[in-house]
Amino acid sequence: MAEDQARISVVTGGALGIGGAITRRLARDGDHVVLVDVDETAAQETADEVRTAGGTATALVGDVTDQDTVDRIAAVVAGLGRVDVLVNNVGDFRPASKTFLHSTPAQWQRLHDLNFGHVLAVTHALLPRMVEQGGGAIVNSSTVEAFRGIPGHATYSGYNAAVSAFTRSLAIEVGRYGVRVNAIAPDLADTEQTPAAAMLRGRDAGQVPLWVPLGRFGRVEDYADVVAFLASDDARFVTGHTVPVDGGTLAASGWYAREDGKGWTNMPDHP
Repeated sequence: MAEDQARISVVTGGALGIGGAITRRLARDGDHVVLVDVDETAAQETADEVRTAGGTATALVGDVTDQDTVDRIAAVVAGLGRVDVLVNNVGDFRPASKTFLHSTPAQWQRLHDLNFGHVLAVTHALLPRMVEQGGGAIVNSSTVEAFRGIPGHATYSGYNAAVSAFTRSLAIEVGRYGVRVNAIAPDLADTEQTPAAAMLRGRDAGQVPLWVPLGRFGRVEDYADVVAFLASDDARFVTGHTVPVDGGTLAASGWYAREDGKGWTNMPDHP
C-alpha cells in the first residue's frame, strides 16, 4: 500500500457501542471505514460524525447474518480496490434461555448466526483480496465467557469459543500471505446492549472493585483501542491470539450459587 493511501477498514456492527467506538478510532487514525450495521439511522449518524470530525466513512446498512449483506460488503470492497482491516464485531448473547434445557434449536441457530456464522462468511468473502494484495489484519470479537462457564448461556459461550479457535487456526493458515488474525474477548462493557445499570441490577456500585480488579466497567474506548493496536503495524508480529479486555475479571472469575437457590451470581455479595 502506498504511503499516502488510506487503509480500507471494514467494521461489522460499526454504528453503536464497541463497534461505533472502533469505527471512530480507526477513522481518527486515518482509515476509510466501511461500517456495516443493521440500524440505518445509527449507521448514518456514525458515518456523519466521522465525516464531521474530518474522517472518511461509508455506511452500509444490512444484517451480516444475511448472505446478501455479505455480498454487498464484498462489492463495496471491490469498488474501493482493497481491504486492509476487517473487524468482525457483531455478536449477542440473545436470544437467551434460563438454561440449556429450556433452549430451542431456533435459538441455537440464531446465536450461531450472530456470533460465529457471519465471522466465517464475511472473512471468507474478504480474505481472498487480502491474500491477493499480500497483507491484512483481521480482528474478531469473542468474549471472556468463551474461557469460563456462564450459566444460562452455554450456546453463546460455545460459539464464541469457536470464534477464538477459528482465530488461532486461520492465523496459521494465512500467515504466509502476510495476513494476521487476532481477537478480543470483552467483558462488562457499559453500552446500549449491556448497560452498567442492568449489570448492577440495583446493587451498590461501590462493590464493583470487588468484582472488577481495575475497579470499573469497561468503556467502549477501552476495547476500540485494543482493536486499533491489533490492526496496526505495532502488532505486526502478533497473530493467532485472543486478548481479554476485561479489567481483570477473567483472571479473578468465579460464579457462585445464590443462597436463595434462584440461579447463580458472580457478584461478591451473594444476594
